[in-house]
Amino acid sequence: MKRHLVWGYVALAVIGLSLPARAAEEVRAVVVANWENGADRGDAPGEYQDWVERAHLDTKIAVRGAPDVVRRNRAGLYGVVLRHGVTDLAAFVLDPRFDFHHTYWLFTGISGIDPHAASVGSVAWARWVVDGDALREIDDRDIPKDWPYGLYAIGASRPDMLPANPNHYGSVTDVAELTKAYPLNQGLARWAFAISRKAVLADDPDIAARRRAWTGFPQAQRPPFVLMGETLGAERYWHGAGRNLWAENWVKLWTGGRGLFVMTNEESQTYQREMRTLASLGFVDASRIMVLRSGSNFALPPPGVPVTQSMGDEGPGQAVAFDNNERAGAPVLTEILSHWDRYRDRVPSIGPDDPGVSLPRPIGPYPR
Repeated sequence: MKRHLVWGYVALAVIGLSLPARAAEEVRAVVVANWENGADRGDAPGEYQDWVERAHLDTKIAVRGAPDVVRRNRAGLYGVVLRHGVTDLAAFVLDPRFDFHHTYWLFTGISGIDPHAASVGSVAWARWVVDGDALREIDDRDIPKDWPYGLYAIGASRPDMLPANPNHYGSVTDVAELTKAYPLNQGLARWAFAISRKAVLADDPDIAARRRAWTGFPQAQRPPFVLMGETLGAERYWHGAGRNLWAENWVKLWTGGRGLFVMTNEESQTYQREMRTLASLGFVDASRIMVLRSGSNFALPPPGVPVTQSMGDEGPGQAVAFDNNERAGAPVLTEILSHWDRYRDRVPSIGPDDPGVSLPRPIGPYPR
């Protein structure tokens, strides 16, 4: 009896080896969140929960090296919460069961927001993700009198200057390709903005009352709205008018004056660096990456408020930012998934001069 069982297992193994390998599943769209409060559903939301509940990401997918981070719905939308950072992202992409060559990626999350550009609860589609980590730093108390701050590019001699050797950060031919500014597919970003710009966003009575304190900042006093503007990633949690000025100028510097600083957070630069690596190895298509950030708090205090009192005061802004991120992003993913035959082989795009898209133009300094 045992002999028959052994030969049975051998036969099954031979048959299995002779069968063609199972084709990898083509993943159409992935929404990526950075963290979650508690459970993925049923309690106070973080960056992932509104997506899980509203998009019905009910099926959990076990991925080796990324336990309990991937979900899927019946329409083919995947969700990933990066509980372990880029490790989870790489584990998912390198799983041979999935094919990501035509996948659209939506990187989401909350951020500090520049009050010169938008209000708490507003949502911005990025054209660039700018890296604010690697730089030279001098204590602001020790800087030359004509310097605005003590932060400047490695290889440069003072703030607001590119390195003297443009290849300092790698071999480049255009400022937009420098590794301090990761260019996204701007045509795709404009297309996504055109779809989501009329999304009904949430507001909050407390946030509305707080907006009145922002005298002299007309964009900060508006109810939440959808716009286009850049995301700056830096692991330092900075706050205050001086650092906000640095962020505005840093984004303009590394985008050749074409970028508009709107959002600041601590992880977007890391994830874009990882995605560029995966794209260079042929696993993903970098032209299908989108970044959507929502403002949970301002990056500096309102007039008359000490910076130490304002630092980390996110109040009710987080919940509205979680909410509006999904509200603005969902119509774009729904459009892609509903018309996959249209978007599988052709990435949608809108030109910069399309009359149906009104974009902020980062010309000159912001009003002070």
